[in-house]
Amino acid sequence: MIRQIIHIDEEKCNGCGICATACHEGAIDIVDGKAKLMRESFCDGLGDCLPNCPAGAITFEEREAPAYDEQAVKEAHNKRTEGKNMTEHEKHMQEEMMHHAEGHGCPGSRFMQFEDDEETDTASAVNRSLPSRLRQWPVQIKLLPTQAPFYDGAKLLIAADCTAYAYANMHEEFMKGKVTLIGCPKLDDIDYSEKLTEIIRNNDIKEVTIVRMEVPCCGGLQAMAENALKASGKFIPWQVVTISRDGRIID
Repeated sequence: MIRQIIHIDEEKCNGCGICATACHEGAIDIVDGKAKLMRESFCDGLGDCLPNCPAGAITFEEREAPAYDEQAVKEAHNKRTEGKNMTEHEKHMQEEMMHHAEGHGCPGSRFMQFEDDEETDTASAVNRSLPSRLRQWPVQIKLLPTQAPFYDGAKLLIAADCTAYAYANMHEEFMKGKVTLIGCPKLDDIDYSEKLTEIIRNNDIKEVTIVRMEVPCCGGLQAMAENALKASGKFIPWQVVTISRDGRIID
């Protein structure tokens, strides 16, 4: 039959696994580092995987495909979740899948929230190092979920990734007390505007700070953040700080 079904562009796919987790029907697997639609009859054509793909590798298409088999999907789901006959390895793999679902992707992109308190300061002092002010993981814009607990009442820091290397006091002056989002549109070749819009629109964001380098390509990150603020329909305090290549605040 001719019906709507997803198409995965393997050239764009980065193998993060977000789509496989987002697909509740289990139609997608990661094979040789790429997402593949392995069970066409499991794909309902609704596209839960589309908005979760950071690489924009998934689209809809109309083509010949087997009909959606809801009963087979249910049976496969029951088999995956049945734990009484699982081996230890299978149980471990199921636990990993549950962890993946929390972070919408591979273990490296599973979201985590960190405490920023006096105990952290004391522990760091004992180790003779400054405390990290990172409050969550991941930090890359393309890996971050659009909704997560750490966004609730958050102040956002949207920063070019070079700023942390150029400006020595990045943690204390900019990251402290904020949720950090970093990226480089020139290297990632991604327009973050839509994702940033969703983050700002769908969460209780209190303010936004944009930290960029003085180089022209960083103007793209600033423009994307500003466009997202406008498109969100919210009136949120925001500011832009520019760092020079030799590590000074110049704006």
